[in-house]
Amino acid sequence: MLAMAIPNGGHISTGRKEFNGTAGSVHGLDVEYFAFDKEEMNIDIDKTKEKIRKMAEEEHKPPKLAMFGCSLFLFPQPIRELVDALHSVGAKIAYDAAHVSGLIAAGRFQDPLREGVDVVSLSTHKTLFGPQGGAVLSFDKYSDQIKKATFPSNTSNHHLHNLAGKAVAFAEMLEFGKQYVGHVIDNAKALGQALHEAGFNLLGENKGFTESHQIAVDVTKYTLGGDAERALEAANIIVNRQLLPGDIKAGRHYQNPGGIRIGTSEITRIGMGKNNMSEVASLIKRVVINKEDPMNVKKDVAELRKNFQDVHYCFESATKAYEYIKIR
Repeated sequence: MLAMAIPNGGHISTGRKEFNGTAGSVHGLDVEYFAFDKEEMNIDIDKTKEKIRKMAEEEHKPPKLAMFGCSLFLFPQPIRELVDALHSVGAKIAYDAAHVSGLIAAGRFQDPLREGVDVVSLSTHKTLFGPQGGAVLSFDKYSDQIKKATFPSNTSNHHLHNLAGKAVAFAEMLEFGKQYVGHVIDNAKALGQALHEAGFNLLGENKGFTESHQIAVDVTKYTLGGDAERALEAANIIVNRQLLPGDIKAGRHYQNPGGIRIGTSEITRIGMGKNNMSEVASLIKRVVINKEDPMNVKKDVAELRKNFQDVHYCFESATKAYEYIKIR
């Protein structure tokens, strides 16, 4: 299997056995990694093509599966550029859209199935803002295999208690998704710029920091990711510690890596816009760079949050949601 290395943004589910990754330790897959360009924060096309060729001809068996998609997912990946090389050695191509399914639905990221992917898996509770769950998208020719793998191989029932909630969320995405996702991405770029101006080192700076809902911040100049995560949480600011390219070689561990990952999905959903991102960046700076007592910052976080109590990009009443007929 070819997948993204965890320090390069990959998810633990596609990790190697020695890292307790699901693919390696549970499914017994031999995991190899896409070649990665740290400056571009993306897959290195030419080096990956060469790796596929060597796996097929020299070093290993050819990959049976290539899994695109990331947990840290700043930029669309070069699917079109690698499809022929992967299909030529018999590989099936999958795409983990867990974090970016809402961006894809709004037409603001990439279109994996039409770019050559065979199957897409996604979450229904991240940038696609519904109840927790998942979905699999593919083509008719794979439908029987996917259905059998889903039931009875992995599940015995589906969760009716959140099915209606998903239907409402999907209707809201059809109605408000383009506007919402546009503001999410605008906010992510603005927050990246504001943090950069505040003194932070961000990945992907040469490409505008991000084309998604996420930004990645290298905090090693001031602290480590786990320590920053805990200090910010004490100030009521929720971020995620994040392994960065080069962390493993530098001896840093996933529990206290070199970076933090910040998303703008939720703050956008409660009505924050680009003009609020400087204030958010300032609060983060006070904790991470200035080492101010998080309890002091917490008061100002709560004061800012008082002005954003309503959920946006949604129907104002249940009646409107249930009367929405464009999905029929």
